[in-house]
Amino acid sequence: MNASHTPRIDVMRSQLGRARGLGSAKTGVDHWWLERMSAVALVPLSGWFVLQVLRLAGAEQQDVVEWGGKPANASMLLALMILTFYHMQLGLQVIIDDYVHGKAHLPASLLLKGAALLIGLFAVIAVLKLALAPSTKAGA
Repeated sequence: MNASHTPRIDVMRSQLGRARGLGSAKTGVDHWWLERMSAVALVPLSGWFVLQVLRLAGAEQQDVVEWGGKPANASMLLALMILTFYHMQLGLQVIIDDYVHGKAHLPASLLLKGAALLIGLFAVIAVLKLALAPSTKAGA
């Protein structure tokens, strides 16, 4: 017989009961939906942007500034910038969650969020600077 007999304790819990509170089940679905919704919103915005770049190819700087100064174009550019950097942060956060463990996880997450916020802020400021630039139309 086995001399080192350890008692066996059976716990009567369901699979759901064992999985509760273990992490990704709490916020994973929300994160997944946010990624999908931002991706869907980026499709028409990116298409609009590509068409505008093609339309403005070869244009003078002043023409581009006037184009960016129109409220509709500035609004679309702002939406594109904000959603792009938000979507980037969501996607890279998944990579950090999957591959960075231990003490490095929190600093990596904070660094990612800070970098995404900072670069996104630079993009938003550039769009606002373009949108709020004084108009120098001929004859004005």
